Amino acid sequence: MLIMNKTLFLTICIISNLNSIVADNLIFPNKVIPSKLQVEYQKMETIGFIHFTVNTFTDREWGYGNEDPKIFNPKKLDAKQWARIAKDGGLKELILTTKHHDGFCLWPSKYTEHSIKFCPYKNGNGDIVREFVDACREYDLKIGFYLSPWDRNHKKYGTRDYVEYYKNQLEELLSLYGRIDEIWFDGANGGDGFYGGANETREIYSKTYYDWDSIFKLVKKLQPEIMIFSDAGPDVHWIGNENGHAGETFWSTMDTDKVIIGNSDADYLNRGDKDGKNWVVGQCDVSIRPGWFYHSKEDNFVKTPQELIDTYYKSVGRNAVLLLNLPPNNDGLICDKDAKNLLKFKSIIDETFENNLALEADISATNYRENGFDIRNILNDNLDSFWAVGDEVKSAELVFDFDQEVEFDRILLQEPIHLGQRISKFCVEKQKNLKWERVYEGTTIGYKRLVRIPLVKASKIKISFLEANNTIAISKIGIFKASKDENI
Repeated sequence: MLIMNKTLFLTICIISNLNSIVADNLIFPNKVIPSKLQVEYQKMETIGFIHFTVNTFTDREWGYGNEDPKIFNPKKLDAKQWARIAKDGGLKELILTTKHHDGFCLWPSKYTEHSIKFCPYKNGNGDIVREFVDACREYDLKIGFYLSPWDRNHKKYGTRDYVEYYKNQLEELLSLYGRIDEIWFDGANGGDGFYGGANETREIYSKTYYDWDSIFKLVKKLQPEIMIFSDAGPDVHWIGNENGHAGETFWSTMDTDKVIIGNSDADYLNRGDKDGKNWVVGQCDVSIRPGWFYHSKEDNFVKTPQELIDTYYKSVGRNAVLLLNLPPNNDGLICDKDAKNLLKFKSIIDETFENNLALEADISATNYRENGFDIRNILNDNLDSFWAVGDEVKSAELVFDFDQEVEFDRILLQEPIHLGQRISKFCVEKQKNLKWERVYEGTTIGYKRLVRIPLVKASKIKISFLEANNTIAISKIGIFKASKDENI
């Protein structure tokens, strides 16, 4: 999204009724800014994945495409259990693998026999996509679909006919189930497979084979407010690994024309591009287990709450969204241990960030802008309300003065990202013997930066913003002491 001139920006401000921007003292946005939907998407912070298909019953991660649908028979499947656990664990959205690389469809698609229509589940009358959608709506969760572009079952994969088949599947999914909030396009494309009995290797060139532009247009036509995920966005992009970790320095901007879906530069995706011309939210995907699908041999390797906390700091805490996979077992249920660890993770996060010590401090700034940009704006939860400095100011400091020593080891910083991402260097200092001692040096902030440091005792804390590409503006700062259960 581009703001071309002052007149256009002022018009947008009036229409949007942004109370943080005063007409006679405008904070001008960066050239590249997020859409309103992208801002709302990032505010979700943590979302969930449900990997479930024939692989759950063959004990494989990637199905070959020759699986007999009759093996798929989850006898206790309860999509409401999935949604309830996700909701209780703080997740705001669930994404379902409606079709993985094996080509098996969890809805009764009229375009293939390799689907739930020909399995024992509900005597061939089931529709797990429908059950999933209904459960998410009951628990007020946003809804996402994963539809694998690669299909190791379909005999026409690698030809233009398959691309039309794929579009037909998209139209089914995005027309039959009401509003869908995200569509997830995997980068795995081509290789060996069943392919209708051919049992051969088929290679494709992802950039041109699928005609992604036409697919994206179809998706937006069917669901105008949907978020599209792929290596190249256009709305949300893969972070470049499956560890759930964004780069220490991470920009929400990138050049999407530098990215090929299925064959992209992982380092570029992991750090973003400070000079990028497209705003694409970073998403960090990771499974709560070693694999993406359920395997009983991994029951003792479920990520602990503390491991999930570490992932949270390296994803949400680095300006990205965390996508956590919770794979149902052969019965169609999320295992108790997975659910228990997710709930404990949420309780630790809630406890850590419950008491903002910054609320108890006197706050001063080396500079601030008049007319609505007061320092105290950094203490509320409204991203549209923020502290800012004069346009001519290239660096600035905030000092938090407490009546007595406080203990802290976590710091939260947020920018008003509807105006773009600005800060590229900052530091945190404590005062000791009337001298400032640096305790942390950081780079990007973006939507949210969470800083972890060893426990500090201090009566004064200074946060300095040293480099920025536009007027320095901060929407929130929090100072916290971590829950004793973090153990990181």
